[in-house]
Amino acid sequence: MKTKLIVTGLLGAGAILALLYGWSREPAMPAAAAQMPAASAQVLEEGRRIVALGDCMVCHTSTTGRAYAGGLPLKTPFGTIYSTNITPDAETGIGRWTQAAFTRALRRGIASDGHLLYPAFPYTHYTRMSDRDIGLAYAYLMSRPAVHYTPPQNDLVFPLNFRPLLAFWNVLFLTPGTGSEAPRDGTTIKRGSYLVDTLGHCASCHSGLNPLGGERKPAFGGGEIDGWHAPALTRLARGRNPWSEQQLADYLHSGLALGHGAAKGPMRPVAERLAEVPRADAVAMARYLISIQETPPTGSTGTSIAAASAASTIAQGRIIFAAACANCHAPPAAMMRIGGRPALARSSALLSDTPVNFVQTVLAGIPWNSGSAVYMPPFAPALTDEQIASLAVYLRQDLGGQAAWQDVARQSAAIRKELRP
Repeated sequence: MKTKLIVTGLLGAGAILALLYGWSREPAMPAAAAQMPAASAQVLEEGRRIVALGDCMVCHTSTTGRAYAGGLPLKTPFGTIYSTNITPDAETGIGRWTQAAFTRALRRGIASDGHLLYPAFPYTHYTRMSDRDIGLAYAYLMSRPAVHYTPPQNDLVFPLNFRPLLAFWNVLFLTPGTGSEAPRDGTTIKRGSYLVDTLGHCASCHSGLNPLGGERKPAFGGGEIDGWHAPALTRLARGRNPWSEQQLADYLHSGLALGHGAAKGPMRPVAERLAEVPRADAVAMARYLISIQETPPTGSTGTSIAAASAASTIAQGRIIFAAACANCHAPPAAMMRIGGRPALARSSALLSDTPVNFVQTVLAGIPWNSGSAVYMPPFAPALTDEQIASLAVYLRQDLGGQAAWQDVARQSAAIRKELRP
């Protein structure tokens, strides 16, 4: 009898899964023509701008791979998802996708063959793209060199590796767009809203996730991404070192704001792509972000902050700063005088309520990029976790006048472990 019940249960579960699979599976789209007409130079240039604003290259290029060929591991609370190949390779990329299939993927998160896409691909934002912008992005991507490459298989926990379950997720979190025309140029708040919330999908990182993997509401309240803290975008103008509209535009377009510091971690490649678009786009984004600023809750002091630190710890941090940091970051340093860089006491990483971004920067540095003047060597081989904690106390409390963070050494050890290959 027990065996019969088990078999009956398994058969019932199988039937339910089969029904769910059939309900969620969309029909495959017809394959694109083997030879498509070439797009004009103007269309390709406009498409390149849309793709840069959408950060497509940031996620669809691995650290060792070719542009847009995918394979970048995207770590989520539910496992690792590898970005797909979006070059026009017919076998491993989107070479057989029609524009209609490409539009369906961006609007509804459904691939050309009908399977559901994981929302690590931010179709919940791209769904609001205009039909014109989707067409431009498609034309540009199809003009890129085809790369024959199959990314690794996703590594997700059961049952989240069963794609049909995404149909329920979409019911909860996807509101399909209509393709209505969007503001195309200028620096208006409306244009900035479209760039920030749709193409730039900034809320994907700066909102955090709820237990079901949807973005927390209200949007832009801050989140965590790849071991870095993504700050709240609604408190930029009223923080300890308020941002101005011009500083935000500078930061977005060049990766450097002289009153705050340089883009680091996951934000750096985003700023590198935004450097490829007209400055007016960065100005529009900054204008919109300044327009949504709110006052932090009264009495809020952030997290992980201690009231005071021993004088000996500050003294040790001062010695470490003089030995490891002063050549670049002390006021008399050439980089500070010639480059006009901000004092460390004004750095967003040091003024944050959490030490995560400070520790990440010290351990991993800022890699050299030939297109940027910003560089910092990694100090993971040179400084211990305890020394990094002492340095944090000195910079936060003695130079910055802020209460010291707690548990910096412990957090540094955890981040160091994640950085190891």
